[in-house]
Amino acid sequence: MSTGAFSIDQLMELAGLAVSQAVYRVQPLDKGRRILVACGPGNNGGDGLVAARHLFYYGYRPTVFYPKRSKNELYQIVFPFNVQRIADHGLQRLAKQLEDLEIPFIDDFPAAMKSTDHVVDAIFGFSFSGQVREPFQAVIQSLQDTRIPVTSVDAPSSWDIENGPPKTGLGSSFMPTALVSLTAPKPLVNHFTGRHFIGGRFVSPSIAKKYHFDVPPYQGVDQVVEVGSSEQKL
Repeated sequence: MSTGAFSIDQLMELAGLAVSQAVYRVQPLDKGRRILVACGPGNNGGDGLVAARHLFYYGYRPTVFYPKRSKNELYQIVFPFNVQRIADHGLQRLAKQLEDLEIPFIDDFPAAMKSTDHVVDAIFGFSFSGQVREPFQAVIQSLQDTRIPVTSVDAPSSWDIENGPPKTGLGSSFMPTALVSLTAPKPLVNHFTGRHFIGGRFVSPSIAKKYHFDVPPYQGVDQVVEVGSSEQKL
């Protein structure tokens, strides 16, 4: 999206807003206001932080699990104009915004799962590859085992962007209640069976044409659109 002159901050804000609107649809306030937001160290985690802020203002009671805050001094010293440095600074500000709202940050994710109504999975996004490492192994296990509804941001954490869930082991049976595909669906949606939302109202017609995908018909002020099972397959 950098070709459209969007900054990282803008994209996180738009993505997080879309996620918050999807959660509002999957978990209406009358079904429970306690939302546990699990954030990873990258931009996917930033989307979760933004979503938590919007959910607070909707009337929810978010709690945030954010064990690996981005404070990458290497980029700040060696690459002073590096994009990652800018992203890290933005994530620190997003966390501070939540602290100013007195939104609690917790350390024990499995314990927090016992007192929540819904979980937002913003741990790993479309760039994830390799093995899940601690402290996120216990988180993925909890998400895999729970009956609490889960909304995943862009990709169910532990899933491969092309091939979906792992064949065996951690994450192999993780199927979130809902998925918010940002910008456009990724190939992994061919393995997804839950409620599927697209959050990409910021995509211009020229970008959609360049990458050969259709922008769905967003309604009113909605930042997400739900697509059916037949529409979500690539």
